[in-house]
Amino acid sequence: MTKILRPSRRAILAGGTAFAAGLAMPAISRAAQRPVFSHGVQSGDVTAQSGMIWTRTDRPARVAMEVSTTESFADAVALAPMDTLPASDLAVKRLVTGLPSDQDIFYRFTATDLTDTNAVSDPVVGRFRTAPAARRNVRFAWSGDTAGQGWGIDDDGMRTYATMALHQPDFFIHSGDTIYADGPMQDEVEKDGAVIWKNAVLIDEKRKVAESLDEFRGQWKYNMMDEHVRALNALCPTFFQWDDHEVVNNWSAAKDLTADDRYTEKSVHVLAAHAARAFHEMTPISYTPSEPGRVYRKIAYGPMLDVFFLDLRSYRGPNGASMQDEITAESQILGARQLAWLKRELAGSTATWKVIASDMPVGLVVPDGDRIEGVANGDGGAPLGRELEIADLLRFVKTARIRNTVWFTADVHYTAAHYYDPNKAQFQDFDPFWEFVSGPLHAGTFGPNRLDGTFGPEVRFVKAPTEEQGVNLPPSMGLQFFGLVDIDGTTRQMTVRLMDRGNMELWKTTLDPDIAAL
Repeated sequence: MTKILRPSRRAILAGGTAFAAGLAMPAISRAAQRPVFSHGVQSGDVTAQSGMIWTRTDRPARVAMEVSTTESFADAVALAPMDTLPASDLAVKRLVTGLPSDQDIFYRFTATDLTDTNAVSDPVVGRFRTAPAARRNVRFAWSGDTAGQGWGIDDDGMRTYATMALHQPDFFIHSGDTIYADGPMQDEVEKDGAVIWKNAVLIDEKRKVAESLDEFRGQWKYNMMDEHVRALNALCPTFFQWDDHEVVNNWSAAKDLTADDRYTEKSVHVLAAHAARAFHEMTPISYTPSEPGRVYRKIAYGPMLDVFFLDLRSYRGPNGASMQDEITAESQILGARQLAWLKRELAGSTATWKVIASDMPVGLVVPDGDRIEGVANGDGGAPLGRELEIADLLRFVKTARIRNTVWFTADVHYTAAHYYDPNKAQFQDFDPFWEFVSGPLHAGTFGPNRLDGTFGPEVRFVKAPTEEQGVNLPPSMGLQFFGLVDIDGTTRQMTVRLMDRGNMELWKTTLDPDIAAL
């Protein structure tokens, strides 16, 4: 793999230094201070010719933007400036196009106070690498679940992010539960009368459930207060998708909050609207102008890899329709339009590997009280309810002879490798495939969940809390997980490693591609 150049330490930490300065800034002298970049930088949704870049200032400012192929910015190209304004909570992002493929791209922001043009910030720098046009080694990481179950930023910070950064991935897939808008935090967490966790960093927005737009924005800003998160963001693009905790636990359009005394806003539609706006404002996710709130999309990362991001939230029916025997608006989880898009894009893909990034696993039973929250309904029989759309998709993949599909997911707060074998399944009209599960990044650890036999999943590896350890283990217990994927540019083999926060390799497998079918 070509050596990845790093921005200077000063450049990487500029966001954190500026952020600390912003926290300490006396309100009375704010106008006399220079602008700062309050939450670092981010990049995302990188292709061979483009990438999204993001930042946020502490006040209304005009942000000058430059991109370069060298760390010194000797060949810098100035982009048109953009203004950070209260309407977007002082955040700004743009799609940078016309970039060379397989190239380290450095980007630099400088902010000028809109009310005082003599007040100019220190610059802040980030980097990403564009996708290759020809075959070369590719590495990416994936995981999910950040700042959940009351476990916030302690003195060690969100160290799983730092561990991932050591591996210098080309990009990181955040598989959902990117925030916990429904998970208030306290300064300390006690167990059996003893303090077992201290949240060293806490803001008002994290002390209650998110209801207003500003409170949802605050959930995102809290995560970026962590130095490890900001450092990874400056070095590596993140490809985001969402799940339920970006809005509220087990969210769908049918969610009933009537009995939840934590919420004064009882409309899940209002919460989802605020959550979606904050999600798009605070991340470098790309967007389609004709459908700006869409999360499902494909990112082409060179000739060996296409990544298909699913949205199992926005189009699902209520959690009570798991046993219906036909696909309806109540039993769907993908929805007709997204399912048709996925089939079309998979059939048209010429990449060696087709990665399906799903925010929930296929064969694990995820309950919602006495109802079903996930895909699998738990009966282990012929497909019913949400399983029907998955069965339809798997049948299409087999019939259209689409090879080398692999599923990556999170959600369940432990790590596992599942092999789906039609010979062991109740529904058998599909080709075998792998599903890899990882997480949490920085949240409580649970599991393992029960498997449903409809699609014949077999556990090849699992790491979860023991019965003696219990559930909702804090990050300090070490059971925080991420995955690493390497695609060899010569053999085109895919190697998947399941890792923990301490950088221990827990399990590994190498998959051979079906090259004859390409």
